[in-house]
Amino acid sequence: MRLKRFKNLDWWLIGAVIALSIFGIICIGSATHINLGESRSTYYSQMVWVIIGICIMFAAAYVNIDFFAGLYKQIYVLNVLLLVAVLLIGHSANGATRWIYFGPVGIQPSEFSKLIMIFCLAKVIDKNRQWINNKNILIKVCIFTAIPLVLIQKQPSLSASLVLIAILAVEVFAAGLDYKYIGIAFAVIIPIMLFVIWDVLREDPIIIDKILRPHQITRILTFLKPEADPDNYYQTLKSISAIGSGQLMGKGLYEGTLNQLSYLPEPYNDFIFSVIGEEFGFIGCVGVLAFQFFIVFRCALTAMNCRDSFLQLVAAGIAGMIAFQTFVNTGVATGILPNTGMSLPFVSYGGSSMWTNMASIGLVLNIGLKRSKSLFEEV
Repeated sequence: MRLKRFKNLDWWLIGAVIALSIFGIICIGSATHINLGESRSTYYSQMVWVIIGICIMFAAAYVNIDFFAGLYKQIYVLNVLLLVAVLLIGHSANGATRWIYFGPVGIQPSEFSKLIMIFCLAKVIDKNRQWINNKNILIKVCIFTAIPLVLIQKQPSLSASLVLIAILAVEVFAAGLDYKYIGIAFAVIIPIMLFVIWDVLREDPIIIDKILRPHQITRILTFLKPEADPDNYYQTLKSISAIGSGQLMGKGLYEGTLNQLSYLPEPYNDFIFSVIGEEFGFIGCVGVLAFQFFIVFRCALTAMNCRDSFLQLVAAGIAGMIAFQTFVNTGVATGILPNTGMSLPFVSYGGSSMWTNMASIGLVLNIGLKRSKSLFEEV
């Protein structure tokens, strides 16, 4: 029976995740200039993160989801406590407090919070699914999401906050949200966005400076008016130049001029897509996006084929999380979105993000196994 369950794993999904992670290690090696004799610590660290992540993925594929679903309240409270701990005892760097260190190893609770919220939010929505179009239930679900979101924004981490909003949107939609609420949401969001743009462009903002940090406002302003602050637009400009210079086939591994001469900002993390564009060209960029799309597709397919409404919401939330992060990361790198500092799933450097994404895929595999088991039992 154990061997049958092992064979029933979605090996296409596993293969895509591992292939993308290995490619990410190669790109990180180029971004950190290991070919020029520079330190290999980041390169080797990513190898360790990936290996541990694969172990986490297979472990998550066999955990008892129903057991943890019964503890969703405790898990949610633990999530909130971790986010509070970040604000109290967290390590600060570059104007943000996002890490908790245990000796030499640092973790980023805001990354883990994404998966925790997918899981807990799915349980809350599932318990109230038949009343999902009730205003009081929607308010309850929004408040449930808002508590960790506010704590994350306090760090601040706008990118992680946006991911939680995307997860909320995907899960309530998957639960059967009435289209009239979607229309209402757009009717509210669009004027708010227009007001934010207008307020950011003012010399003396009315309210936006009380919600966002100065560097976040600067990023939005730079996106709207690049000529007003060319120094802050430098990151995006160099990223676009690198991707464009790669043309169709790219310059080749370790041959990216802007990358190798250290003109690219955060090349092994937020702007890893720039390295891919310069060294592997349009074909490399499309290849990476194709793998990301395939992973999202397999997660969505698992959700659609799942008979359990709670597990369906978990798989849908994971698909939404990966899709949103991919869109934002590549959007920032190509200049169609403001700089938010979001990693590219399975490719960018980082232990916490890698482990979160791998654990997410493990849960999708777990859900797929449950479907295989139920079908086998009905025969």
